[in-house]
Amino acid sequence: MIQSPLALAATIAAATALAFLLDYKIPALGKIGASMLAIIFGAILSNTGLVPVSSAVYDIVGGPVTSVSIAWLLLSVDLRDLAKAGPRMIGAFGIAVLGTVIGAFVAAMIYGDSFGDDTHRIAGALTGTYSGGSVNFVSVGRELGLTGALFAGLNAADAVVTALWLGATIMLPIWLGRFYAPVPSPASVAASPFADGSPLPEGDAPESGPSATGAETTSPVEERHRHHPYFTREGLSALAIGNLVAAGLILVFASEWLGEAVPLIPSIVWLTLLALALGHSPLFRDARGAMQLGSVGLHFFFVLIGILSRASEIAAVGAHVFYFTLIVVGVHGVFVFGVGKLLRLDIGTIAVASQAAVGGPSSALAVAISRDWRHLVLPGVVVGLAGYAVGSFLGLGVAYVLR
Repeated sequence: MIQSPLALAATIAAATALAFLLDYKIPALGKIGASMLAIIFGAILSNTGLVPVSSAVYDIVGGPVTSVSIAWLLLSVDLRDLAKAGPRMIGAFGIAVLGTVIGAFVAAMIYGDSFGDDTHRIAGALTGTYSGGSVNFVSVGRELGLTGALFAGLNAADAVVTALWLGATIMLPIWLGRFYAPVPSPASVAASPFADGSPLPEGDAPESGPSATGAETTSPVEERHRHHPYFTREGLSALAIGNLVAAGLILVFASEWLGEAVPLIPSIVWLTLLALALGHSPLFRDARGAMQLGSVGLHFFFVLIGILSRASEIAAVGAHVFYFTLIVVGVHGVFVFGVGKLLRLDIGTIAVASQAAVGGPSSALAVAISRDWRHLVLPGVVVGLAGYAVGSFLGLGVAYVLR
C-alpha cells in the first residue's frame, strides 16, 4: 500500500495524466472522457488496496486544490464572448437550461422518497452539471455535502446518460430534421476561442488542416484536438502563471472569508461572483492558461472521488440514481426539442445548445463537428463556457427550493 504523502500525490498526478493521455490518443476512450477515466483509475487504486482510505493528501486535493481549480476555470469564462454565439444559440441554451431545471424537479418528485434527505443534493448537483458541465457538479456537490459514494454513483450515471444523450443529439437531427427549420450553411468556419485563433505547434496540426477561411476540411479527431479545451496549446510566461496562482489563492481565501462573514450566502457563490468580477475587470483581462490549469486540478479531484468510493458503497446507491439522472435528461430533451420546434429554431442549434448544457463545451463541440456544423462550433463552446457561470447558481437554487 502507498503510504508516503509524496508518493500518494505522485500517484494521483500520474492517474490524472494517464486519463488525459488516453482521452487524447484513443478516440473510443475520448467518448468516455478524461473525467470518468480519472474516477475509474481512482476506484481501481482504492478497491485493490493500493492506496489508503484516508490521508492528508486527500484533504488537500479535496479542499484548496479543488477550490483554486474552480476559481481558475471561472476566470477563463468571458461572458463578453456571448456576443459571438448569437441570439439564437443563446436563446436555445436558455431553453435547454430551463429544461434541466424542470427535469430536476420532476425527478425529485418521483424519487423523493427513495433518497430522503439526499434528494435535494442529487437534484442540485445534476442541475449544475446539466447546465454547463462537471465544474458545476463538483462545486455544487461539495457545497451540498454529497458523500463519496453518491459522488461516484452520480458520476457513473452521468457518464452513461450523457453518452446516451450525445448519441441522441447526433442522430435526432437525421431522424427529425425534416420537421424543423433547416440548418443554415455559412460560408466560413469559426475559429477556436481557446488559443486566440492561433494554430497548434508544428507536428500537432494535420497536414490538410482547415485554412483561415475554412475551405479545407479535417477529420473529426483532428478537429477535436484543435478545438478541445484540454488539448489546445497556450503560450505562457512565468509572470502569467504567477498571476494565475496568486489570483486563484486570493479568490479562494476571500470567498471563504465572506462565506463565514455572511453565512446566508455559500462560499461557492462568493467564489463564482468574485472570479467572474475579477476575470472581467481591467486588472485581469488575460486569463490565458486558466482553463488548462483548472482542468488539471479538477481531474485530481475526480481521481480522489474514485479513491474514496468503494465498490460496495457505489452498489448500495442502487439503480435509482441512474433512473433519477435519466429522468432529468429525458425531460430536458423533450422540453428543449419541443419548445425549439415551437419557436422555429433549426435543429442544429437546438442539438448543440442541448449538448452544451448537458455535457459542457467539449460535448457541444463533438456534436457540431460530427454533424459537420462547423459554424456552430464556436457558439456551442461559448454558451457551454457560460454555463460554468450560471450552473452553480441554478444547482444551489434548485437544492434550496427542494430542501
